[in-house]
Amino acid sequence: MQAWSRPEIPTLDVDPRRPRVFDSATQALVEVGPTGGDARLYVCGITPYDATHLGHANTYLAFDLLNRTWRDAGLGVTYTQNVTDVDDPLLERAGATGVAWEDLAEEQTELFRTDMEALRILPPDHYVGAVESIPLVVALIERLRDTGLVYQVADDEHPDWYFRCSAAEGFMGVAHLDLDAARAIFAERGGDPDRPGKDDPFDCLVWRLAREGEPAWPSSLGQGRPGWHIECTAIALEHLGPHFDVQGGGADLVFPHHEMCALEARAATGEPFAHAYVHAGMVGYQGEKMSKSKGNLVFVSKLREAGHDPMAIRLALLAHHYRTDWEYTDADLAAAEERLARWRGVLNEPSSLPAAETIAAVRDALRDDLDAPAALAAVDTWVEASETIGGDDTDAVCAVVAALDALLGVRL
Repeated sequence: MQAWSRPEIPTLDVDPRRPRVFDSATQALVEVGPTGGDARLYVCGITPYDATHLGHANTYLAFDLLNRTWRDAGLGVTYTQNVTDVDDPLLERAGATGVAWEDLAEEQTELFRTDMEALRILPPDHYVGAVESIPLVVALIERLRDTGLVYQVADDEHPDWYFRCSAAEGFMGVAHLDLDAARAIFAERGGDPDRPGKDDPFDCLVWRLAREGEPAWPSSLGQGRPGWHIECTAIALEHLGPHFDVQGGGADLVFPHHEMCALEARAATGEPFAHAYVHAGMVGYQGEKMSKSKGNLVFVSKLREAGHDPMAIRLALLAHHYRTDWEYTDADLAAAEERLARWRGVLNEPSSLPAAETIAAVRDALRDDLDAPAALAAVDTWVEASETIGGDDTDAVCAVVAALDALLGVRL
């Protein structure tokens, strides 16, 4: 599957410090990235039936900051992202709208690409759909079957394949939930804890055998299609290998998705799946979390169609720390547009203020758990002082403009 085009990034002098980010597994700030070579990043992608709302954009922008900060430290980055282009929600939406599921998936994936490109999100090196990953998924399930952790559920009509999550090493090592809370969340987020015939409520589906009217593919496991968690596990292991640097996504993926990916991978390889599990906060709207099921979505494409500058949309998101839950209002975008206009007004004129201190403050902020609001505040301080003082040094302005593009992805 093809990703979107890569924006040009200005080249800055290298600052070799690696960032610290909050790891959900250890509940602590940890330094991430190697001391040299390539950092390896996996971010869970969309299920393409309603793209791209601001909750999506908030998540992918968070990991764009991490990508840019690693590159600023002189590291290469190998970035992998999936597209869950066959799954129950997609099939349900296709059925409800009368659109072929393949057409809906392609249409929404393309919309996502154009939104990401407009927001100057760096594309993944490997952009992989669930459908094209089926051979990888089947091979991984066969590998897990040899460990005794995969079995067929006791169901004469549909003996689907499941992974024994609670029997695997490291169960609850990412999410750290008590079992009652975990069971409720599992049921809310695509799990089936009450399915008869399972060995344990927390066992997760890895291969769903064919049902009438659903897409299915031939395999050694029987005609069927992948489960959700095993898809990401197989793609990440194939393109990044075990124990890569960061697995990322929204906070609603901590459990069950990232928990179960980690269990499957460790069972297959004997090694930890990721060094750190990093999660972006949830964006709300009209009093509730922004979600497809609630229908309270604000779409990037609709904001763009209404004439809003993608850089203002980016600034509206950057104004909130990536880990915080927050509620979007029109005031967020209005404040971002005002900030963008103020920055452009000053940065298109010479200034006598040196740039080095401001750039250092932006770098410090990003290395401290990707603190974008602190980075914006540092630029605001420089802009406000420049408005007062003025000057004739175009080099300082050019340096700040380049740093904003390279580090924050804001092109003035």
